[in-house]
Amino acid sequence: MTLTGKATLTVDKSFRLGEIDNRLYGSFIEHLGRAVYGGIYEPGHAAADESGFRKDVIDLVNELQVPIVRYPGGNFVSGYNWEDGVGPREQRKKRLDLAWKTLETNAVGTNEFADWCRKVNAEVMMAVNLGTRGPDEARNLVEYCNHPSGTYWSDLRISHGYEKPHGIRTWCLGNEMDGPWQIGSKTAEEYGRIACETAKVMKWVDPTIELVACGSSSRSMKTFPEWEATVLDHTYEHVEYISLHTYYGNRDNDTPNFVARSLDMDSFIRTVISTCDYIKAKKRSKKTINLSFDEWNVWFHSNDQDKKIAPWTEAPPLLEDEYTFEDAILVGCMLITMINHADRLKMACIAQLVNVIAPIMTANGGEAWRQTIFFPYRDASVYGRGVALQPIVSSPKYDSKDFTDVPYLESAVVYNEEAGELTLFAVNRSLDGKLPLEADLRSFGGLKVIEHLVYENQDPKAANTRENPDNAIPHQGGNASVDGGRLTAELPAFSWNVIRLSVVQ
Repeated sequence: MTLTGKATLTVDKSFRLGEIDNRLYGSFIEHLGRAVYGGIYEPGHAAADESGFRKDVIDLVNELQVPIVRYPGGNFVSGYNWEDGVGPREQRKKRLDLAWKTLETNAVGTNEFADWCRKVNAEVMMAVNLGTRGPDEARNLVEYCNHPSGTYWSDLRISHGYEKPHGIRTWCLGNEMDGPWQIGSKTAEEYGRIACETAKVMKWVDPTIELVACGSSSRSMKTFPEWEATVLDHTYEHVEYISLHTYYGNRDNDTPNFVARSLDMDSFIRTVISTCDYIKAKKRSKKTINLSFDEWNVWFHSNDQDKKIAPWTEAPPLLEDEYTFEDAILVGCMLITMINHADRLKMACIAQLVNVIAPIMTANGGEAWRQTIFFPYRDASVYGRGVALQPIVSSPKYDSKDFTDVPYLESAVVYNEEAGELTLFAVNRSLDGKLPLEADLRSFGGLKVIEHLVYENQDPKAANTRENPDNAIPHQGGNASVDGGRLTAELPAFSWNVIRLSVVQ
């Protein structure tokens, strides 16, 4: 992995890939581990508000500017009775959660989560149970959440203290229904039929909602992409999106191969797009199905320790990966990949948000801190709003165990015309070599560098911990400069870079 040469970009403001939907920077809270209890919700904590939500966590979520949060699962939703989580807390039933072998208290449910999302300025992406339940329960939930008043379920919501409807617009039709681990898993034909019938009645209750059909649990499923084709054959005219899920890990400790895995993500996205368009052609439809990458992240660190946790306990520390700097580099590459598919990839949810494979960690009764993956996610969310442009890229390349022609430079370009800003996101994958970068930006006229943020660390395994929360943090010491519409910069070895420029009219 020896780096030689330089990388170049040519960017023209007319080369528009597509408008970036803000929901591309969404996240996920499942009733799993300490995501809810001890994560967003901890009554009695010194930082808890009057509703029991941790204000220190709210502050960190607001820093991320998360636009939408998927809830309540995940595998959990396939055995969830939503009625258990509404009404007076003292009357709510405790249940065995078979998905994660824990005890669910139902202290937080639909209304409380909607309250929390308002506190963090996020929309709710609600998932319905198509494992043990079906169309009737799903349409009742839509009525409970979105219908103004005058019906059984809307009036029940009002009796629970919520006069105004929640107005939830984005809904997932189940979760990972092709997985044998899923409660009520189904064949593509079985799922396609129930998803179609569920979608119909949900939209009859509220025609304004958008629906996400379940795609394959991962591209490694034997049925991929036949699953997508069959499901869309049934649901095409009733849904707006199909979902993608993927997680990556560095189990063999091969860092160059690990940080190349965003190439697999890119291939996954392209295959699902082509499958959607095949069904569009087959049906002679004028409608285009877009993508929702509603689970993505690095996940492998906690696999062994999770096997040691006793079952049927409340909010055990499950899936609590302690992320390293190299994880942050791959997360940055994955974010860049998604931006570069903004024409069809409209929503995404980093899984998850707090404690469970998350950018934010907390200690029960103690602090909250930012994991390494927090920073590229924050930067993309805050500065990656606008139009994704298509750069012409030339970069030195390397080969790894599973990939050939891996570019050292991974990059995306976002133009926020309203703010008058152009942002370049760039990763240098080289572990030991600086990467000179030259970019031709002359189509934008006058430009001025606002800042060049750099996230680098000499130790790929560096982590932020409770004891040392600022061990790996970004700095503003990048050396990007622009002259006559030509930008030059040096990307430090193994680094995430954000180069922000103002467009001077």
